[in-house]
Amino acid sequence: MLTKKGKYGLKALVYLARLNPGEVALITTIAETNQIPKKFLEAILSDLKKAAVVHSKKGKGGGYFLARLPEEIHIGQVIRVLDGPLAPIACASHNFFQKCDDCVDEDACAIRLTMLDVRNAIASVLDNQTLADLRDLPQQMRKRKRPSR
Repeated sequence: MLTKKGKYGLKALVYLARLNPGEVALITTIAETNQIPKKFLEAILSDLKKAAVVHSKKGKGGGYFLARLPEEIHIGQVIRVLDGPLAPIACASHNFFQKCDDCVDEDACAIRLTMLDVRNAIASVLDNQTLADLRDLPQQMRKRKRPSR
């Protein structure tokens, strides 16, 4: 399940993806526009900065901006930074694998094998969707809903 940290992080990044090139956003503006508690957003943006997803500029005219183009930032990466593994259980994770204490044979464990399928399905969607895709999705949906003339 996506945590509030993950959801708020994605909302903030979509906001930044909508900025013009070279434009920066103040944390207060991002927080108010997206109804995100400012202190919580500070912690989220700090994590994203450490992961080189965003950069910040200090001083007058400072603020936050994306470290790369929105087309280069994959949603799976962001969620892993903010929420950790995509897998529902640790033994199904590729990046954060942990053997279960109660498992005799992980290669024959029906639960693990099913959760691997779940993890792979989630990763397939999130690792193939970029911040640009999220940014553009509402506009694409509106176009689909318009009746043709």
